[in-house]
Amino acid sequence: MDDRVFLKVYYFGHILLQTSEGVKFICENPLDVVIPFTISFEELKDVICEKIDSEMSRKISCILYRYPIPVFGGFVQFESKYVTDEASLQEMFSMYFKSRSRISFIELYIEFEQSEADRNIAREDYNSDSEEEFESNYEVVGPDGDEEQGDGTVAPDVTDVANTLVNEVSFEEPSFMRVLDLEAMHVPEFSEYMSVEISIVADGEFAVGMEFSFRESVIRAMKEYSIRRSVDYRVYEPEPLTFYAKCTQYGSGCDWLIRVSMISRKHCWVVWRYNGSHTYTRSTISQDHSKLDSNTIAEVIKPLVEADPSLKVKSVIVDVQSKFNYTVSYRKAWLAKQKAIEKIFGGWEASYEALPIWFEAMCHKETSAVVHFETMPAYQGDDLVSDIRVLHRVFWSYYPCIRAFRHCKPIVQVDETHLYGKYKGCLLVTVSQDGNNNIVPIAFAIVEGETSDAWHFFLSNLRQHVVTRDGVGLISDRHESINAVVEQSNGAWSPPRAFHMFCIRHIESNFLRKFKAPYLQKLVVNIGYSRTVHEYEVRYQRLRERGDAYTNWLNRIPREQYALAFNGGYRRGHMTTNLVECINSVLKGARNLSITALVNYFDRQNQVFEVREMPSGLEYAVDLRRHQCDCGEFQVDRIPCRHVFACCANQRLDWQLFRPLENPSTWPAYTGPRFVPNPFLRRVTKCRPKMTRFLNEMDTRMLRPARRCTQCGAEGHSRSRCRRSAGAPADHNAQ
Repeated sequence: MDDRVFLKVYYFGHILLQTSEGVKFICENPLDVVIPFTISFEELKDVICEKIDSEMSRKISCILYRYPIPVFGGFVQFESKYVTDEASLQEMFSMYFKSRSRISFIELYIEFEQSEADRNIAREDYNSDSEEEFESNYEVVGPDGDEEQGDGTVAPDVTDVANTLVNEVSFEEPSFMRVLDLEAMHVPEFSEYMSVEISIVADGEFAVGMEFSFRESVIRAMKEYSIRRSVDYRVYEPEPLTFYAKCTQYGSGCDWLIRVSMISRKHCWVVWRYNGSHTYTRSTISQDHSKLDSNTIAEVIKPLVEADPSLKVKSVIVDVQSKFNYTVSYRKAWLAKQKAIEKIFGGWEASYEALPIWFEAMCHKETSAVVHFETMPAYQGDDLVSDIRVLHRVFWSYYPCIRAFRHCKPIVQVDETHLYGKYKGCLLVTVSQDGNNNIVPIAFAIVEGETSDAWHFFLSNLRQHVVTRDGVGLISDRHESINAVVEQSNGAWSPPRAFHMFCIRHIESNFLRKFKAPYLQKLVVNIGYSRTVHEYEVRYQRLRERGDAYTNWLNRIPREQYALAFNGGYRRGHMTTNLVECINSVLKGARNLSITALVNYFDRQNQVFEVREMPSGLEYAVDLRRHQCDCGEFQVDRIPCRHVFACCANQRLDWQLFRPLENPSTWPAYTGPRFVPNPFLRRVTKCRPKMTRFLNEMDTRMLRPARRCTQCGAEGHSRSRCRRSAGAPADHNAQ
């Protein structure tokens, strides 16, 4: 083994925390150094100082190194840690050995001690009592709640988005000590890194000399202090190593002031000055608080969101009200939930990057699985970026699904579901049904939209990899894109290899939209369900008697594509695409399934779990690798028991695969390009997307009539909010 290591040293730069890869070091000219593993801490500092120009050389005060941590999904996040002595230096080398497969060098960030002149200036500033002079030298940032956090968005410029994807530096950040919130240290899997210390404010008040581990600890303590006392403050930030704040009523009845500074030799933040508690009280009580922003709420509700990602926003508002005695707005609660989800499960961009890693691991564990990507080149300005690709489409099918289709009816149903996240797109799904009427999903795809090219990509891969036998019935809606792909499939989806048929419910919907005749809906459906030619002719004639326009419209659709009497039996009794709709409901509500067993302990590496059954309290051992459970059902029936379901739910494993992907550390190293989302598909607003589809009678829950007031008869409000009501609340804007 090589006894030397390559270092990349950053200095006089920035440390970025809010990036897709976690902590990131930035500087103009990083320094390359090669050192032996036997080097001492003092020798390391001397070597680094010698490599830097003499005019810039100062005594090193802090050394920080960046190390990778595998997170859920096989993705790697980087965090940082101090090097302060020989022990921490050896710990850095030890962590490098463990992650040598992911990183080929160690990244360090260096801070230098202040000169004597700088110390004198700082000492004079700390002893100054002229708050007016101090205030005039610094910019005042008013507390605007979530607006201060940048919750608003604008439509992205494509070039700017591409540049951001490459550089990961979209704005100027304060340097070094400003962003040392090592959040990943709190993750249970990495308990050996849990060394964060947070000072507790005694008796709810600050005191001179109080120490905090990080700048974020100071901010968190001040926010909690202000929220608890229903007071507020403004922040003045002269430099990254000093935090200065005053009450919003300073000079008008309150002299609350606090100054906290970073002490390099102690590696902590210390309260240098504090004037005592607030001396004013508000005349009115607000329902919300400016410091109770979406980031603060996100930290509070993280356990709730992790337990139930489908948590209602109204439940978030109730939880915040019970803990802080403030009622936040729906928008702020919604933003907090989105940020909590991002902190727990990762952001959108990180998910796009993790997608090829997931699929490569799946294909490595199960070589018969099918995955097909289509990507587009990424540009930085006019220059092509070689190691980044824009994800365009992806098709996949699990081997158990492919094998299961061999034993299903020769019938498939296809449909799409719009994605309502940060990026637009569609999820295409294909399902079938076995002899016991069990629904079997067999293929999936994520595409840019319901276009002809997208359906061609999906149906061609479906035909090539999954639905390979002939004589198969294909049921879909009457979307023009699907019809065009079927006609241009070179016989792959045409008789005798396949028989394309339409969903009768969509035909009914199209008929209603065309003629606005709901009294004829049932008759149209009955025509489709006619099992004999005579039955068809009788119902068809009945429709014709109502008007030739109705039958003329129906004649444009070939009878074999919608009527049972003429389809040759290829429908197998299926008239709609309801099977796909059922799968869509499962995908939306899968996290609401109740489990009667809980995981006590687990060995993730060996896939061994200890499960406690509720409410009996009996404990069972589950070995996923060997397909064994103490209850015996897993071995005898070859079907996962409820204890296996509990294990899979606890570790977010798909029990239908029967071959867990195991620990991400066992996955093969990914060497392909980095995937990024398509900036053209990004939504320009950050709030819940508005519905753009046309509603019909199939959307009965969405077609509710407008709310009408029983007091005045007007639409748009209820009786309790009617201005004409005697009990209506007074106008708060009136003076």
